[in-house]
Formats: sequence, C-alpha cells, structure tokens
Amino acid sequence: MNERLRTVMVRRGVRVEDLADECGVDPKTVERWISLGRVPHRRHRWTAARRLGAEEAYLWPEVLASAVGKRGEASRAELIEIFPDRASVPRETWLRLLSEAQERVDVLVFSGTFFAQIQPRVARMIADRLSVGVQVRLCFGDPSSDAVAVRDREEGLGGTLAAKIRASLTYYRELADAEGCEIRLHPTTLYNSLFRYDDEILVNPHAYGEAASANPTLHLRRVDGGGLFEHYTDSFERVWATGMPWLGGEV
Repeated sequence: MNERLRTVMVRRGVRVEDLADECGVDPKTVERWISLGRVPHRRHRWTAARRLGAEEAYLWPEVLASAVGKRGEASRAELIEIFPDRASVPRETWLRLLSEAQERVDVLVFSGTFFAQIQPRVARMIADRLSVGVQVRLCFGDPSSDAVAVRDREEGLGGTLAAKIRASLTYYRELADAEGCEIRLHPTTLYNSLFRYDDEILVNPHAYGEAASANPTLHLRRVDGGGLFEHYTDSFERVWATGMPWLGGEV
C-alpha cells in the first residue's frame, strides 16, 4: 500500500474519484495506486502531486531512488523550504503541522517560549492530538543545568533563560500526566531546536551568539533514501535519552 498517498489524500480531503477526474483515469486505477502501490505514469504523478500540494518525490520516493540512485539526490528532495530566520516560518505552518499530526509530535528546545506564543491554545491543541492517539514528547532545557547557564551567557540574556524555561513549562503543566504525553528536561548543549510532526520536521540550527529566532529554519520531509530527516530525529533521540521526566512540579 502507498500509505503516503493515502494519508495525503485524507488530509487534503481529496477522494479517489476527485483524483481520478484530475488525472483523467478510472477511479480503479487510483485505487491500485493506493492499495497495490502501483506507480503512475509520469504525467499522472505530476498532476496528482500538484492537486495534492505534495512533492512527487514524497508520494513516490522509489521513482527518485531508481532514477538517480544517489543518497545525495534523495536528501536534497527532503528539503521542502528554507527560511532565513525562524520568525519567517508562517504561523499557519506551525498550526497546520500540529493540528494534522496523526502519529507523533516531538519538540526539542531550551525554553520554546515562542512555540506557545504562536499557538496560544497549545496545550489544548496537543490534548486534541493525544485524544486521537498521537504520541507527544516535549523536551525542554533543565533550568538548573550548566548548558542553560552557558547559553544564557553566550546570548547575553542576563540570567533570564532559566526563568524563561520555567515560565514556558507553565503552559504544559496540565499535560504532565496526560496519557500519551511525556515531558523531559535535558542538560545538553543544544545545537538545533527540533519540531517533528510525523514525517515532517522543522530544524532551527543555532549560531554562536545569536538568538534562536534569528537563525535559519529548515523544513524537511522524510524521503526514502534520504538521510537528513533521520539525521535530526536521531539527534532528538540522543538528547531525549539524557532527559529527566518532568511531572508538573517546580524546577
């Protein structure tokens, strides 16, 4: 089964009949694309990808892999967009990614204050995702750790970063014991803030002496044969393993 094609069609509200009409094929043909994993003709792939607002390489990554046979090409296909700074990522993108997540949401930050500010009902939105079985992991900096103190000095924050983390955690206190949600505090040097939603991830790398918001942000999507998505999700797992559970108390 082509799970990616099926999922994108569901998310976009596109029926089999709709996509068949768009591509000029029989609905049974589209059903075979989905249920049997058949790869459409090139012009049909292009038409379907345009109708669904998705990349052809995402819907049918095996085409890319067979055509180029190179990991580098697949990795380039993972890049959806690059933003010059985090503030340039549209608010609608953050809201869409969270509200459409079906399986997993992972967040890695120091304070992540902006994350709640652009989504004022973030706890409710996460609770909605939890209610449909999405697994959520939130990883914040440990305000008492050396890593937080060092980052505070590097960015010239005057000792406020730890307080920002504590303030940010208040948004998530009601989720601390929610089923399907885990919250941890990590003591590591943070080279990238990471925001994963199923097979998409926003990566906000950190440059020395610059606030996270002033640094570029990469929007990546998992593509078979690529390595960027796993590179950053593996990094999340390593940091997650260092974290201590936060159960909603004072830190």
